[in-house]
Amino acid sequence: MAIKRTTKVDSSFSMSSMTDIVFLLLIFFLVTSTLINPNALKLLLPKSTGQVSAKATVSVSIDDLSDGKGQGPYRYHLNGDTKNAIEFSQIESELINLLQDEEDPTFSIYADQSVPVGEVVQVMNIAKRNHYKVIMATSPE
Repeated sequence: MAIKRTTKVDSSFSMSSMTDIVFLLLIFFLVTSTLINPNALKLLLPKSTGQVSAKATVSVSIDDLSDGKGQGPYRYHLNGDTKNAIEFSQIESELINLLQDEEDPTFSIYADQSVPVGEVVQVMNIAKRNHYKVIMATSPE
């Protein structure tokens, strides 16, 4: 006596659950990839614990006269001369006079913590125009 099966094995495969999983994984990876790489600039910042091998022959000091508020006015001194402050417009000509005979012209910038970066960058632009090297002075940690 032959026994017949009343149920047949269905060999078809439903892809709807697989597409749901792939779609959820796609959303997950898109969201996590934006969190890993935020929109920011990668800058190489100077460390205050390192030593610089170059020796600066001239120093430019920038003081904030607004009692640490960073609003100016600013006072500029060359080579630590606290008696004679000079105007910003005179810095470039003074640096050219002091560094004209140097083989590797380098100067250092000593800026008070309350001096905005824009003031320091203006002095750095003088160095760029004249092909001078600049050392930013920091206090050790």
